[in-house]
Amino acid sequence: MKVSVGIDIGGTNTVWGLIDEHGTVHVEGQIGTKDFDHPTDFVQAIATILKGALKEHQDFELIGIGIGAPNGNYFNGTIEHAPNLVWKGVVPLKKLFQQHFQLPIWVTNDANAAAIGEMLFGVAKKMDNFVVVTLGTGLGSGFVVNGELMYGHDAFAGELGHTIIERNGRSCGCSRKGCLETYASATGIVRTAKERLNNYTGTSLLSQQAQLSSKSIADCAEQNDALALEIFDYTGHQLGFALANTVAISSPQAIVLFGGLANAGALILNPTKHYMEQYMLNLFKGKVELLISSVPEHHAAILGAGALVWKNVYGALG
Repeated sequence: MKVSVGIDIGGTNTVWGLIDEHGTVHVEGQIGTKDFDHPTDFVQAIATILKGALKEHQDFELIGIGIGAPNGNYFNGTIEHAPNLVWKGVVPLKKLFQQHFQLPIWVTNDANAAAIGEMLFGVAKKMDNFVVVTLGTGLGSGFVVNGELMYGHDAFAGELGHTIIERNGRSCGCSRKGCLETYASATGIVRTAKERLNNYTGTSLLSQQAQLSSKSIADCAEQNDALALEIFDYTGHQLGFALANTVAISSPQAIVLFGGLANAGALILNPTKHYMEQYMLNLFKGKVELLISSVPEHHAAILGAGALVWKNVYGALG
């Protein structure tokens, strides 16, 4: 059985899996990213684990390795100045892995990997033009145009989360103000909730929460809490506005929402769709689907990374 390795490097943990062409994860595991002060030691540890797994499953034929990482550069096979990793500067990740595996190896950022995973294994299967928007701690995005991921000249194209939607708005981790991800992400919706609670004179279930999170806000909204519903409406407004502008540039068949905030389902989907259509250029009204990802969240990261291999070796699967 032919398999690819999918590796997703996070700031705290790294997850990996052996994946077949249908998107089935046969073997998986994880190690602590922060446990390794130097990327050479990290790659050595991962390589040892992978070789052990392949030895135990000798019916598997490994065809390549795909890696999703923060600030992963597809062109250079590097991680470049990732703010949430202990390894600073430019990490030659592909070169380090090639010391252990004489196989094709690809590196990209996690949102781009998610887009390829959605193309091969999710709701965007058979689509040539779509956008994946990951609504997690931040807001990531991957743009597929004419069947190919859009990388731009330096491999960092598609930073929807860092498009400014409010001049002099909320401070962002990128050092600018008013970026979309400060409004439409799991952390963005919590910021909105805290701001609204400070000035809210009514009663709300939100004020009774031990800790505010996108899930707790969604739970309150499910109970028809007026303030929680207002917060989702505002978040959908900001996201819908940005997506309408996105459509005018890339004309996608669909926009796929994924991640923690997207798990709120209709609570985020409905207002986002409403405002997206409200701000949409007439030429595109009613043409763009807004979908929730169908890729299982617990496997999404490694499926996306592993899909890089299948896409590059075989193209879009039948």
